[in-house]
Amino acid sequence: MVPVPEHPVTVPLLERETELAAATRAVEALCADTPAGGVLVCSGEAGLGKTALLSEIRRLAAGRCTVWSARGGEAVTSVPFHVVRQLLQPALALSGAVDARELLGDGYEIIGPALGVAPPDGRADPQGVRDGLDALVLRLAATHRPLVLVVDDAHWSDLETLGWLASFVQREDLPVLVVIAYRPEEPTGDTAEFIRAVEAVARQCVCLRALTPEAVAGLARAALGQHADDPFCREVWAVTGGNLYETVELVAKVRDENLDPVEGSAGALRALGASARGTGLIARLEELGTAATRFAWAAAILGTEISLDLAASLASLDRDQAADCAQRLRAARILAGSDPMEFVHPLIAGAVYRAMPPATRTAMHGRAAWTLTRAGLGAAAAARHLLEVHPDDDPELVAQLREAAAEHLAVGAPDAARRCLERALLEPPLPEEHAKVLYELGCATLLTSPATTVGHLTAALGMRGLDAGRRVDAVFRLSQALTHNNQTREAAQVVAAEAARTAPGPARMRLQAVHFLWEGVQASEDDGPGRSRHLAEMTDGLQGRDNSERALLILRAFDAAARGENAEEIVQICDRALLDGRLAPGLGWTNTEWGFEPPALLGLAYAFAVTSTGRRASSTRHCATSRSPAGAAATWPSRTPSSATSSAGAAGSPRPRRTCARACAWPSASATACRCTGTPPACSSTRCSRGAGPTRPRRRPTATGSPRRTRRRSSSPTRGAYAEGCCWPRGAPRKPSSNSKPPAGR
Repeated sequence: MVPVPEHPVTVPLLERETELAAATRAVEALCADTPAGGVLVCSGEAGLGKTALLSEIRRLAAGRCTVWSARGGEAVTSVPFHVVRQLLQPALALSGAVDARELLGDGYEIIGPALGVAPPDGRADPQGVRDGLDALVLRLAATHRPLVLVVDDAHWSDLETLGWLASFVQREDLPVLVVIAYRPEEPTGDTAEFIRAVEAVARQCVCLRALTPEAVAGLARAALGQHADDPFCREVWAVTGGNLYETVELVAKVRDENLDPVEGSAGALRALGASARGTGLIARLEELGTAATRFAWAAAILGTEISLDLAASLASLDRDQAADCAQRLRAARILAGSDPMEFVHPLIAGAVYRAMPPATRTAMHGRAAWTLTRAGLGAAAAARHLLEVHPDDDPELVAQLREAAAEHLAVGAPDAARRCLERALLEPPLPEEHAKVLYELGCATLLTSPATTVGHLTAALGMRGLDAGRRVDAVFRLSQALTHNNQTREAAQVVAAEAARTAPGPARMRLQAVHFLWEGVQASEDDGPGRSRHLAEMTDGLQGRDNSERALLILRAFDAAARGENAEEIVQICDRALLDGRLAPGLGWTNTEWGFEPPALLGLAYAFAVTSTGRRASSTRHCATSRSPAGAAATWPSRTPSSATSSAGAAGSPRPRRTCARACAWPSASATACRCTGTPPACSSTRCSRGAGPTRPRRRPTATGSPRRTRRRSSSPTRGAYAEGCCWPRGAPRKPSSNSKPPAGR
């Protein structure tokens, strides 16, 4: 028999004056002539009315602010960016909204996968995703001002959303009002740390308390009538303990049972109250029938935004049967909504989930994963169910978990990827796949646990199963992890050993570039000059045809800058490392193939060259956008290949001279001519009196601003003295005269 339809219980928000006053002040500050954003945190035990308070805050802001809301869920805490998708996706669905690619701009490939509006591709840098979300919210705040973001049940939010939120609210110029609610007894680990970080910058933190007997009496009389007597109302408070949710449920059941709210009916309240929680709730659910119970179990497995069709498939019901069960559960105040559906309260969802027999719960998780995969929702959607299935030597499950991990990495969620791959190892994978799973797990833990990465990648390299490409990348990741673990010398040694075993080609060149990189960042070098000579010889003639060559050129440019070599030559080397004046795809700041070091070193080399040549600010490079294969945007100086020549002749810059790049290893003690220009040995330094040719007189400003003629420098290589920085070699065929001594140390 279908239960009597529920009577909606509408009650005032009682004993929340302090909390509402804080919310009112926060909304007023946001809507002021000089808007001031901020953070408002509401905490309280389950059922005390946090959701009702947030609903009232939304009502306060309605008509004055744009309000977007989201809610965490106990069953979906492992789904990356689940809450942030709820929070921000409405912006993409607003009437008149621009295309998602246009709205997200340069961040489309970065945060589009995290928001579910772009297909995942490659690996996304977690910090890049957080920065992209920051930029998006700032843009939306300017478009939809004033903007209020509300997050309920933050203790069940995914870590990726909480990590972004904890960093975003640290902004001094926060342009939005962020309101979160959570249970103080629930958060643990990183979740608790992130929530504490949000609380630390909150405008105000309010803690909800249980209702007093007077408030419960007012609530009961508002729902049942003013004739409800004091003993009856006192018993309602005693049964519920002042818990708002339990009080509302109990009062609704009194109305459903047509009990008279007087002292004589008080004895029946405890039995009615027990049916709203724990075993009483489960008994009430079982009274609805086997099909309704099975449908409720399916809904508890799916968690939030419960699709009628998915729940029907999971419960092995046809659509008509499922619709009838959903109606029964709505009438019993267990479910709310039609399609999608939600549990009336998280306490009900948790009670139903925990009441399922363990074996049934595990089996239904496995069936849910199969159902979601068949529905085309992807491996990432099914992953949270696969994590609950017992290991059973299933190669297909391993493949699904690896696919889900790849999707998680593509949206910038390495922790979610780690959980999938750790579970895949427990299955376990086939022997020929074991090394690949370890390699993927090592890549997933690189940013969060370098020491763990070292173990996984070392084990993977010691097994069969890695192809040549994966092996080179595994060595590179291992060297990164060792460096992050303060083991730079070991990192250089690992790469050098693998490079010696690798055939000539781009892969070996990549390893050699990484070897030079880790050698260069060591606190002390065994043979710094020898390393520089070797690097110069390797890069001689490289034109930057691929990223391996470009990385070597970047290292060569930085090494030259660190040793104070000719600035113009450094600029030429840097320009060869660019592609059409920009960072090449794959060498961007957020790209994971090479890391952030190459673009950072390139910037330092350019900065040295600009400073050394004294270029005016107007001739410095302009910022441009470089994209990685995954679309990661990086701001970087843009330079056309001809800009070095044109800027060198600008006013205030040294006049361009005939020079030879150090990369050709000239001049040397045995050289008779430069291989680049064919000129006889001569010092090309503009500061040296032994220049390659005559120089024109220069005019130098005096203290009063008028120019004065400078003395003509000798062009003879046998007259004058060495200047500091002169590149003239000792023992060259044309030596300076005996009365010209080079400075000490040359």
